[in-house]
Amino acid sequence: MPGENLSRDEAHERAALLSVDGYEVVLDLRSAVGDSAEAVRTFRSETTIRFRRTGEGTSTFVDLIAPSVNAVSLNGRALDPAVVFDGSRIAIDGLAEENVLVVDAQCAYSRTGEGMHRFVDPEDGEVYLYTQYEPADARRVYANFEQPDLKAPYRFAVTAPEGWTVWSNGAGEQDAEGVWRFAETAPISTYITCVVAGPYHYVTDSYERGDLTIPLGAMCRKSLAKHFDADDVFLITKQGFDFFHDNFDYPYPFGKYDQAFVPEYNLGAMENPGMVTFREEYIYRGKVTQAAYESRANVILHEMAHMWFGDLVTMVWWDDLWLKESFADFMGSFVNAEATRFTNSWVTFANNRKAWAYRADQLPSTHPITADIRDLEDAKLNFDGITYAKGASVLKQLVAYAGRDAFLEGARRYFKRHAYGNTRLADLLSILEETSGRDMKAWSKSWLQTSGVNALTPAVTYDAEGRITELAVVQEGDELRPHRAAVGLYRLSADGDLVRFARAEADITGARTVIAELAGEEKPDLVLVNDDDLTYCKIRFDEGSLATLRAHLGAITDPLARALCWSALWNLTRDGLMPARDFVSVALAFAGRETDIGVLQMVHAWTKTAVTHYATPEWREEGGRLLAEGGLRELRVAEPGSEHQLTWARFFAATAGSDADFQLLEGLLDGTAKIDGLDVDQELRWALLSPLAVHGRADEGRIGEELSRDDTATGKRHQVRLLASRPSAAVKAQAWAQVVESDTLSNALVEATIAGFVQPSQRELIAPYAEKYFAAVERLWADRSIQIAMDVVKGLFPGLQDSDETLAAADAWLTAHESAAPALRRLVLEARDDLARALRAQACDSLAA
Repeated sequence: MPGENLSRDEAHERAALLSVDGYEVVLDLRSAVGDSAEAVRTFRSETTIRFRRTGEGTSTFVDLIAPSVNAVSLNGRALDPAVVFDGSRIAIDGLAEENVLVVDAQCAYSRTGEGMHRFVDPEDGEVYLYTQYEPADARRVYANFEQPDLKAPYRFAVTAPEGWTVWSNGAGEQDAEGVWRFAETAPISTYITCVVAGPYHYVTDSYERGDLTIPLGAMCRKSLAKHFDADDVFLITKQGFDFFHDNFDYPYPFGKYDQAFVPEYNLGAMENPGMVTFREEYIYRGKVTQAAYESRANVILHEMAHMWFGDLVTMVWWDDLWLKESFADFMGSFVNAEATRFTNSWVTFANNRKAWAYRADQLPSTHPITADIRDLEDAKLNFDGITYAKGASVLKQLVAYAGRDAFLEGARRYFKRHAYGNTRLADLLSILEETSGRDMKAWSKSWLQTSGVNALTPAVTYDAEGRITELAVVQEGDELRPHRAAVGLYRLSADGDLVRFARAEADITGARTVIAELAGEEKPDLVLVNDDDLTYCKIRFDEGSLATLRAHLGAITDPLARALCWSALWNLTRDGLMPARDFVSVALAFAGRETDIGVLQMVHAWTKTAVTHYATPEWREEGGRLLAEGGLRELRVAEPGSEHQLTWARFFAATAGSDADFQLLEGLLDGTAKIDGLDVDQELRWALLSPLAVHGRADEGRIGEELSRDDTATGKRHQVRLLASRPSAAVKAQAWAQVVESDTLSNALVEATIAGFVQPSQRELIAPYAEKYFAAVERLWADRSIQIAMDVVKGLFPGLQDSDETLAAADAWLTAHESAAPALRRLVLEARDDLARALRAQACDSLAA
């Protein structure tokens, strides 16, 4: 629709014109359980908006994306829907000083995870609804002023099918007429309002602290109830509330705290106040590692941090999205480390979250943490590694720079000064200057308002006796930033451990900084810049340190230091400075000694990427064989029943490529082979079956047999993925048509089909689709919802066709489509850059051949 992509300028003009006093939203969702597709296509939505004209002008527009509008009235004056509604906006004029707008519309249920998503559980036929709005899909459910700075209180009333329960942001109850009515909310933004409805399994608890009592709830589909460990969810929730109340000095402001785990969710979670929604994959159906529980805890705490950073105090426009996402991402690890059992969460952060940031910050689309967001399409794409992980990394640097106490005191003042309001960058910086005494404007200019990542490399000289005469840190990058960083010196002990014996913390500024404190120390075996991971940078090594890591990486006793070294070696590989086969060699030598399960899983992912994308084509088969052999070797020696054994089992399955490998997988599935302690539960069965489908050893019938064992929503997604992964031209043609030529699949099944279609071992089979991709993407972007379009454009880019010809085709498309939607061009440009990086890494790897 022409008006669907709201611009920043339009939002600014509308905010200058009006102020919203409140919404009353009435939804009738009884159609959700209709028998026919047509019956369940739409639901009735009636919205009353009370607002004041506070600026110059008498006309504006209200946002609504809906199939039809039944009636519109402004201050009692009927407006003709055929005239004022264009499919995404309702034009209104003749505004008075005080206004009442009433909109009666038929809104559409969604299968894309945007707006009011409708899901039918294949296991029992039950229907479930939930809403997801960020950044601007509340307008798919009710008429509103869809921008974050027009906050207002809301009252929701929902009529639902008999036997259902309905939840929203405020506390609710069902009246005598069967309507669910909810308490008025505090002033909040449109994108964090929420409705969840259906026959959900619901568990309750409460958090109590002095005079404060917060009712807690947690829910999931009935068919998942047997897997739902609500007690652990409540434990993390209470530990989070303890931390935030101890440190924020501002009581949780939104009453109850429900957490819903919902199907076919596009995100990890969403911070709707009082009604947080999560992807239901955080309910584990089989055995998982502690890294999975840590990840879930991080997300729970991330969303809870939003209750203050984002919900209580909200950015004016999406330029300052970091004011909530960077803080929440930082707080997820911060609180995990200090208040829960996951005390090593900074190790995961250094190895996992920062990898996302480093990749995003080296793309041609990199941007400052405080970004230039022109419109909603820009906003959708900026939920990225810069806004989340780089922003969180920079906040960790800020804590080191300003001091923990000053940082937390700044947060406390920020909440009290701007409660229920909207802020910009300057509002936060002025408070941090008060509390820290540091020049936040200069810090902000370097860290928040510029893009790119610095590389820090040690430069060491020694005297004749082998002592350090000078150790300097050399900084490279387009923007040289002030870093508060530590430098650690490590040496091999008599028992073979690599341990730190000296450390100095200093302000790194300019191109070269001498660390005077380390002069006179004995020659180390390893110099680790950014020890303890205080700053955001790429770590480089001197030649002696790199040689030590190649021979002794697994001997580093400190898990955070070891994680930093793994990450640094991976960055060298991505940057074409270390051959991919060398990284694989180091990984196969030392991954078996890695104690941190999250780090091990990341190293596994990196080795697969190294072989798939960064190794020369001639070495790929050999590299894959080495990975499978290494995976099986470690699987056999791992402690029976341990999470390491499970992790190596999944890695072996993902890398299996020989007849012997496949025979073992088949034996594990049919019970003729066993590995002591390995519990082959249903989720692991799908993992073991997957390579058999990819390599043509499991046909449609065999995949169907597995679905009959697991005829659930999750099983269906696995089945769809495996069907699309089979090595057949007809299969690929069908999968392509289902995703590109049709829009009948739900968001979850689109994702599963794409995952099956793209297989590294099937490069030749899918090669014909490279040309089709470039012919289709602009039409796709125009025809599909932005979420589905993003998934298809990113997922089907022909990155496995890693040749100069594919690079030229991407360049030709970009040249010929200069007027295409900027968000679409950005996605293609990013994928093109990944391809160019792969070719550079292959050139590096060829030198080691």
